[in-house]
Amino acid sequence: YAMQASPSVPAAPQHGREQPSIDPKALVEARSSVTNSGIPTGDRWIIVADGLARNGQFGGAALMLRNATNSNPKNAEAWLAMANALVAHAENQLTPAAFYAYRSASAAAPEHPGPPFFLGLALAQSGRFTEARTLWARLLEATPPNAPWHGELVDKLAKLDAIIKQGPGRQQTQAPQR
Repeated sequence: YAMQASPSVPAAPQHGREQPSIDPKALVEARSSVTNSGIPTGDRWIIVADGLARNGQFGGAALMLRNATNSNPKNAEAWLAMANALVAHAENQLTPAAFYAYRSASAAAPEHPGPPFFLGLALAQSGRFTEARTLWARLLEATPPNAPWHGELVDKLAKLDAIIKQGPGRQQTQAPQR
């Protein structure tokens, strides 16, 4: 302090801002495209959290979604949205909290494609390509060919196969994106 500070200069505290590494709007829209088939929507907490996530405020979105999961622990869409927000907040890294949220979403709606789809994406973005591929291959087997996310899943699996084919020493860090 003695060498760098200047007592005559007024303080100017700065608040950190999240810098999204992905398109926040695409994240919310991707979840909506997969979850439109079986998980009820319209929850006020999810609506507000989606607004925060669209603006790159993933930490705030996750906190908002905690209210949704506290009021209804079986709300699979809230758990899924929270997991995605936590991954985005951690700069596309799959944290233990996000993994817990994906598991909770899956437990709340075991047959729904959203949790394995986005968990696979988080695994791929974290560099865990073989785990992601295994999860997505199982999901593809259970997905009807006319499902809205079928084509996207096939595309992501092809991209993941190309990354895996490069071998462990030459794998790109560019995993499939949301």
